[in-house]
Amino acid sequence: MHTMPVIKSLIAQHFQHRELQHIFLVACGGSLVDMYPAHYFLNEESLRLRNGMMTANEFVYATPRVLGETSLVIICSHGGNTPESVAAAELAKARGATTITLTHNPDAQLIHWADHSQLYTWGEQSPVIDNPMALILSLCVDVLRQTENYAGWHDFQQGFDQIDAIIQQARPQVAERCRHFAERYQHESLFYILSSGASYGHAYGFAICSLMEMQRLNAAAIHSGEFFHGPFEVTDRNVPFILMMNAGRTRPLDERALSFLNRYAEKTEVIDANELGLNTLPTSIVDYFNPVLFYSIMCDYRAALAAIRQHPLDTRRYMGKVDY
Repeated sequence: MHTMPVIKSLIAQHFQHRELQHIFLVACGGSLVDMYPAHYFLNEESLRLRNGMMTANEFVYATPRVLGETSLVIICSHGGNTPESVAAAELAKARGATTITLTHNPDAQLIHWADHSQLYTWGEQSPVIDNPMALILSLCVDVLRQTENYAGWHDFQQGFDQIDAIIQQARPQVAERCRHFAERYQHESLFYILSSGASYGHAYGFAICSLMEMQRLNAAAIHSGEFFHGPFEVTDRNVPFILMMNAGRTRPLDERALSFLNRYAEKTEVIDANELGLNTLPTSIVDYFNPVLFYSIMCDYRAALAAIRQHPLDTRRYMGKVDY
């Protein structure tokens, strides 16, 4: 991962005589989930640069008025041919925006609308820092370094250097828990996923992608901070909860949710970033690496569940099979 040369080049080419004012993060489904850490980072750290994260079809049909020559639009599609994402990239170019596309497919339609196309690697042997979630985060960190001299940039480089090793050490730690989780919850039909901070996007992603799409199970994501403002009323001894506990500033929100679940629930699975070693990263940037860790760990959870349920992760009945 070396995204700074990309950002320096795009700024030199497109923003020498006008200010970069807006970043739009645009995708669908799991690719949109991959953008949430970058969106959260920009919300937290940017002083002037505005950002928006939108599902691609909404970006097309309800286009922000500010989209134009002062905008950088980052569009991600794993296969690179998602019609909504391709249309969003085409629209961005038509409005004069600068575009970065990310895809796994070198022949993707998406690439035709890119000022820079980032091809990423994929699979079990791929370093996590070369996957889209980390790449998009890195691109946005570099933008903020170039536009606002973001002081945490060096700490981020340390985080990117360490995160793969942390994940490699964490996965064996949870292997037995994944098997136990799958055995215990194989017959459940509904899960609630809780988290906060930069990881709320992955709570949503695990619900809609890993459980609803890949396992055909009902699921909903709940922000830990919102849990006590309505959702906690469904808590009882029979409802399963998955809580991803963050390292960093929003951990007290997750701890409060856990305290309540320990009193009133019995089916609670906790994945703790501190326990898995993420708190060894610099405190200034650790918040933004929680979902990078959780993505890899939760892939192991869903794989165990898929195996015991004999429902392969690539099984679909509508996606790519019918018109929609």
